Amino acid sequence: MMQGRSIRLFLVDGTPNGLLTAEIMNWTGHVLTGPRTKLTELVQRPECGRTGIYFLVGPDLEGSPRPQVYIGESDDVGTRLKQHNRPEDKGGKDFWEKVCLVTSKDQNLTKAHVKYLESLLIQSARELGHCKLINGTAHDYINLPESDRADMAFFLDQIRTVLPVLGLDFLRQRQSPLTQSKEQPAQQAPTTTFELNIPKYKIAAWAQEVDGEFIVLTGSKARERWASNTDYASYKPLYQQLTEEGVLVADEAGGVSFTRDHAFSSPSAAAAVVSGRPANGRTAWVEKISRKTYGEWQDQQVNAALS
Repeated sequence: MMQGRSIRLFLVDGTPNGLLTAEIMNWTGHVLTGPRTKLTELVQRPECGRTGIYFLVGPDLEGSPRPQVYIGESDDVGTRLKQHNRPEDKGGKDFWEKVCLVTSKDQNLTKAHVKYLESLLIQSARELGHCKLINGTAHDYINLPESDRADMAFFLDQIRTVLPVLGLDFLRQRQSPLTQSKEQPAQQAPTTTFELNIPKYKIAAWAQEVDGEFIVLTGSKARERWASNTDYASYKPLYQQLTEEGVLVADEAGGVSFTRDHAFSSPSAAAAVVSGRPANGRTAWVEKISRKTYGEWQDQQVNAALS
């Protein structure tokens, strides 16, 4: 079981939608984030005059659930942000609505450190695929002593920890589903698997709940197309995104299959993509052994914990 962590959040102007700082105990890093509408106040902060890494984040204008992200580094983050705030035709960037910068409280981050971090972050963001990366081609930066690379690996782990707390989920590493095996420790709780079957369309899907996410497993079947005309609370863009990314691929039987495990934010999001239409995941998914719906199973877990 992972050990708990303490993250200190501070609302700079006392409002939830303003500037916010974040720090982790025993980490020299310092995070400052805020909306673009607060850029005037943000660039006046002392952190903006330091060497650091920054993230520009905005929605995908094509309707994809994934955000657009630009990852950069600078010896003077404030000056770089002023440049990015220019209109697009004057060398700026229009897409971003939120900025997050990471510097060091002891100011020991050097230009070499942040160039190395930038390289690692861009590579990680591309591999994870949780965002549409705006960066062009980034060269690997390896001109750093071994001890410094180890320090930056730790620094990167802390960035991965704190960003999702601030609502920036594009660097979050997904946990793999748990499978029962002879090597599984005896003290580990058995894995719970859920099923969703729609015989009419020859759909059979399986999922597990891991680290707060609902993961549909490789080989699960889904509807061959999005079949609903309902726009309200529709997961149609998500279905289209997974198709474009090759997560959902047409199979030899004329249906659609998951080519790899995919984590959804909720059972309903998973059920909608599998069904090709809006669905209530709490009733659509059924626990494999007890045949209880997900809602009934979860209610049983909560009651057992309180008894």
